[in-house]
Amino acid sequence: MHCSLQNRVLLGALLCVLFLTGCSSPAEKKQSASNSAASANKQSARAVGDNTTNIQKPEYGGRIILGSIGDIANMIPMLSSDAGSHEVASNIYVSPLKYDKDLKIVPYAAESFEVLDEGKKIRITMRKDVVWEDGVPLTAEDVEFTYKLYIDPNTPTAYAQDYLLVKKFTLIDKYTFEATYEKPLARILLSWMLDIMPKHLLEGKDITNSPLSENPIGAGPFKFKQWDRGQKIVLEASDTYFLGRPYLNEMVYRVIPDTTTMFLELKAGHLDMMSLTPQQYLYQTDSKYFEENFAKYRYLSFGYSFLGFNFRNPLFKDSAVRRAISYAIDKEGLVKGVLFGQGKPTIGPYKPGTWVYNKEIEDYGYDPNKATELLEKEGWVRNADGMLEKDGIPFMFTILTNQGNEARIKTATIIQSQLKDIGIQVTIRTVEWAAFIKEFLNKGRFDALILGWNILQDPDISTVWHSSRAEDGGLNFIKYINPELDKWLDIGRNTLDMKVRKEAYDHVQEILHTDQPYCFLFVSYALPIVHRRFKGIEPAPAGITHNLDRWWVPKSQRRYEVAN
Repeated sequence: MHCSLQNRVLLGALLCVLFLTGCSSPAEKKQSASNSAASANKQSARAVGDNTTNIQKPEYGGRIILGSIGDIANMIPMLSSDAGSHEVASNIYVSPLKYDKDLKIVPYAAESFEVLDEGKKIRITMRKDVVWEDGVPLTAEDVEFTYKLYIDPNTPTAYAQDYLLVKKFTLIDKYTFEATYEKPLARILLSWMLDIMPKHLLEGKDITNSPLSENPIGAGPFKFKQWDRGQKIVLEASDTYFLGRPYLNEMVYRVIPDTTTMFLELKAGHLDMMSLTPQQYLYQTDSKYFEENFAKYRYLSFGYSFLGFNFRNPLFKDSAVRRAISYAIDKEGLVKGVLFGQGKPTIGPYKPGTWVYNKEIEDYGYDPNKATELLEKEGWVRNADGMLEKDGIPFMFTILTNQGNEARIKTATIIQSQLKDIGIQVTIRTVEWAAFIKEFLNKGRFDALILGWNILQDPDISTVWHSSRAEDGGLNFIKYINPELDKWLDIGRNTLDMKVRKEAYDHVQEILHTDQPYCFLFVSYALPIVHRRFKGIEPAPAGITHNLDRWWVPKSQRRYEVAN
């Protein structure tokens, strides 16, 4: 059942932050780091030059091939923090609740839900027709088991926070459960959008060594078929999916760690869908061939790019130094030079134009003289070579980012040049996505990095910014600790009063702006492109892939060969 309290919880369902585009709760296909070129569809979209008007009857069969910049990390969602892994998992597993196409939270594997006791309790009744791929019924016992996995200290997950707040989990019967909290939880509904794990296959096992990490068993629209590491992931339609078998027989994610190569594969007919770079969108797809064969979409994405500073590096311990770096970076120039105008500068972790965005904050602006002034006050002076140094130590560091992301590499190159102008020496290092996450991000082996977070549904960004998350493997990987920020994050997550939440998150943004643990750079436009032979695409606030299981392709237009 839906109650008035739920409506209050849903008020202002804006997209708010994170997967590492690059990371947050399993509910949100987690604030995770995004590498997939097909995962950018987070907002209502409009096809550019769409002339498809014929209404046809859907047919079963065919496959879709999607481009992905990097390989996935793991097929057990709670063990991965990258958006690609969660995107693949979302097609394999189901959750009690989900977002519909209009970004309203609705039952999915549940048949009903009810929020009680002013936000301190939720009762969910599961559907009775959901089964795992091996035929075993999916029940509330599987949800309980998944919840216990999250709170198990032996589970290396970045997403335990919401579940550790549960004071009591009660199985009412085989298909109904209740979760009770000490305090109201604003994201109580989001918490139960977690991907459910199979109790009968994982109970008593070490989840970190489970074969399901490479060969998952789910209950979703697609089932796992093949994973050639570094090359492709193949999913096939599930005949046991409780909402009906998808029309497409297969989904293939091809790993192509370079957007130029990926575009050539699209043009050659070896890909059906990818995210275009601004240059590709503006100049390389404006031909008759692309107009006749592809539909392009453009909308301001729910995601931002940032330059993050490692707080274990002494260079970045002073906020004045971090502010100086922000003054030295021309964000407007980045939008023009990197995005060809296909984006907007930003000042914080929320999307401009949403209710939570603090429009009273004025950006620092591009002011190299102010940057120099701040650095001089902190004791940084130019040496004979024109480079800054302090106590004989030069101001030099490395910016780390992932291979294959042309925009991030260009951003790093421009920032390198602009910081050189004020005497800071920067080198750039790029690393393949999976290694970037495993060997560098999770282990804190970086000076600074350029990445992006997806902006998700609720403004609670505790998973990334709370001091308690500044741990190895946590999403606060820059190790930023600020008790004042923690206070306002706690207030925001433990109230349903929208006025109080707005005040709390305004303070959060003010603190982040003053302290600059990130230099927040820009929000780009999402620019997906899809071959026109795919029918059933319905642009909506949830993006164009919200109903991917209902996409179909006429038999006469199918391509059966998969390019290797």
